[in-house]
Amino acid sequence: MAQPDNQSKRFFESLSGAGKSIAVLTSGGDAQGMNAAVRAVVRMGIYVGAKVYFIREGYQGMVDGGEDNIKEASWESVSSMLQMGGTVIGSARCKEFRSHEGRLKAAHNLVQRGITNLCVIGGDGSLTGANLFREEWSGLLEELVQQGLIDEDAVQKYSALHIVGMVGSIDNDFCGTDMTIGTDSALHRIIEVVDAIMTTAQSHQRTFVLEVMGRHCGYLALVSALACGADWVLIPEMPPEDGWEEKMCQKLSANRAGMKRLNIIIVAEGAIDCNNKPITTDHVKDLVVRCLGFDTRVTILGHVQRGGTPSAFDRILASRMGVEAVIALLETTANTPACVVSLCGNQAVRLPLMECVQMTQEVQKAMDEKKFEEAVKLRGRSFENNLKTYKLLAHRKLESELPHSNFNIAVLNVGAPAAGMNAAVRSAVRVGISEGHKMFAVNDGFEGFYKGQIKEIKWADVGGWTGQGGSLLGTKRTLPAKYVEKIAEQMRAHNINALLVIGGFEAYLGLMELLEARGKYDEFCVPMVMVPATVSNNVPGSDLSIGADTALNAITDTCDRIKQSASGTKRRVFIIETMGGYCGYLASVGGLAAGADAAYIYEEPFDIRDLQSNVEHLTEKMKGAIQRGLVLRNENSNENYTTDFIYQLYSEEGRGVFDCRKNVLGHMQQGGAPSPFDRNFGTKISAKAMLWLTKKMNETFRQDEGRVFANTEDTCCLLGMRRRALVFQPVVQLKDETDFVHRIPKEQWWLKLRPLMKILAKYKTSYDVSDSGQLEHVVRNIRPKESDTSGAM
Repeated sequence: MAQPDNQSKRFFESLSGAGKSIAVLTSGGDAQGMNAAVRAVVRMGIYVGAKVYFIREGYQGMVDGGEDNIKEASWESVSSMLQMGGTVIGSARCKEFRSHEGRLKAAHNLVQRGITNLCVIGGDGSLTGANLFREEWSGLLEELVQQGLIDEDAVQKYSALHIVGMVGSIDNDFCGTDMTIGTDSALHRIIEVVDAIMTTAQSHQRTFVLEVMGRHCGYLALVSALACGADWVLIPEMPPEDGWEEKMCQKLSANRAGMKRLNIIIVAEGAIDCNNKPITTDHVKDLVVRCLGFDTRVTILGHVQRGGTPSAFDRILASRMGVEAVIALLETTANTPACVVSLCGNQAVRLPLMECVQMTQEVQKAMDEKKFEEAVKLRGRSFENNLKTYKLLAHRKLESELPHSNFNIAVLNVGAPAAGMNAAVRSAVRVGISEGHKMFAVNDGFEGFYKGQIKEIKWADVGGWTGQGGSLLGTKRTLPAKYVEKIAEQMRAHNINALLVIGGFEAYLGLMELLEARGKYDEFCVPMVMVPATVSNNVPGSDLSIGADTALNAITDTCDRIKQSASGTKRRVFIIETMGGYCGYLASVGGLAAGADAAYIYEEPFDIRDLQSNVEHLTEKMKGAIQRGLVLRNENSNENYTTDFIYQLYSEEGRGVFDCRKNVLGHMQQGGAPSPFDRNFGTKISAKAMLWLTKKMNETFRQDEGRVFANTEDTCCLLGMRRRALVFQPVVQLKDETDFVHRIPKEQWWLKLRPLMKILAKYKTSYDVSDSGQLEHVVRNIRPKESDTSGAM
């Protein structure tokens, strides 16, 4: 397959693991995705020539030692663990490791096996313990010499212990990373339950009070409240003011009066009032029953949130972090501080472990001292923006409190439906109304626009939209160029002062056509912004699109089921076709999440020799302990090497070793309820777009003419996620970045992930680590000013 240009890039081939021993352990509470991290560490470690060991039952296994607890890992020993929840190598709390004697035993057990590189997957307690162990290491070795358990040669040979941490915690309570391993999967469990509860609550006009995990951190409660449109949320970082009970009851009552048949209240298990007194679900239930007489039920989700299969996001995050952790261990020196591999926006970064731990402890200290605003800031920009967005959307201002702008904004969906579009529309409508604007909904995209299918949309009209799949406004692929005159008439008739377009590549093309029409029609001289929403994730100017995460989860879930269907049968290879047009995002990233052996895409040309090589590679693997193979193919990857052709080739060449099956996933990738990530991403990016439109309308309002007049390039933008930040980019400037024939960006960040999939499938390949290796430092707000995403793939 085509290789990247090697000039000016740094590849990890120079980093040899030969002669090194790496041990991986999971400690503290379990989290979905830990197994994906363990798998990545083991396979990357073996790939670079190192010996890799499992340490079972966390620090307890390290202290106890023995063949059962510290065991060398093989490539095959981590097969089929990618899709498993929890941690296969076990996790336990270990009192003994907290004592000096316990750590002395652990050091002896590691030195006996020549292990001086530790990869620790756990929470802040586990990582703090690892750092203390590292600091004491040379002293522990001296003690072991004095006791006659090791000799001076061993002290010289194993003089330094290197530590790299990965944060596995469903609470997302660790400072320095946007997302911890397990958080996204826990949100999936919560949202599955909330969506199910909503149907029964609606039937009986009930109020449900849900308790979610988070003793010290309200992230799960806050984001699940955003993702399901909860009526009220109670979290430790934002204790309600005195009199909150009355305000909450007023809101619940007003929602019912507005024809809403249910109420959802989400309570973090560590929720407190402003006097630091706990707020329990039973207290909230009794309050609602006593004050309003509503039929109210309590549901405590408990350990359901820790269980189940990891989401696509967590598998990809853990795989990326696991590989980065091994590279960090190979690059470390005796003077390198222990680091933690983190996610910042869309980038894996390394941060000093103790800086992150100290900031995490500062959050708790601020909360104990009732400095709650400071605690929210210390949690990071992502948490802060989630909170701001929730406040903006959840609490409707009274008419008297609204600013009077006299501006009208139209919102429309363009292109194919994508899960999360409705969450984006809801967010836009409510933020627009909060800003004092009149919001108009356009049905059926630009086609509905020129036909006059436009009506005002109110706050209550978008209630319950966050969890709905597809596009409730209706969406079409029609482009506006042929109908600009009629669209201009409708803009004039409804006095539209700004446009928000939510959609895929057609929305991008449509916005460029409207920009071009400004020369002829003044009606288009208004601020216009596009929010990317397409399962294909092929819009230039954005690393991510609304809907892509839901599609990835659909692919991953289906691949899991398909692979499971072959368990207990003879060896079998599955050929799976994914959507995406000419964009290979779904095939490549879905392949990484599902543990595929190969993924064929348009961006990386392949020929018959590559196909033959892949078949031979799989044949070799199938002769060993591997039972199942998975091959993904993007629908337009090659016009001649079709899914049928590849299926027939594999069937013929694998005859006698494995048999083949094929599946075309089709439109199931576009359907279903949006994932928590897509709901949250859609909600926040749309809210940001609306605030930008408000700013631009105010800047371009001409008092003398009494109208908005915006005709500069920077008033027609695409809001996209670029590496660590959400950025407004004039669509004109994106032209040079676009391959219009194949409807894809010319450069795509996720192509860097493809070698990961190949390495984890045992191929020899080059992996660009140019972005790795810089140890950064924790600052009060890690991301640049524009960044406010909750983490991305």
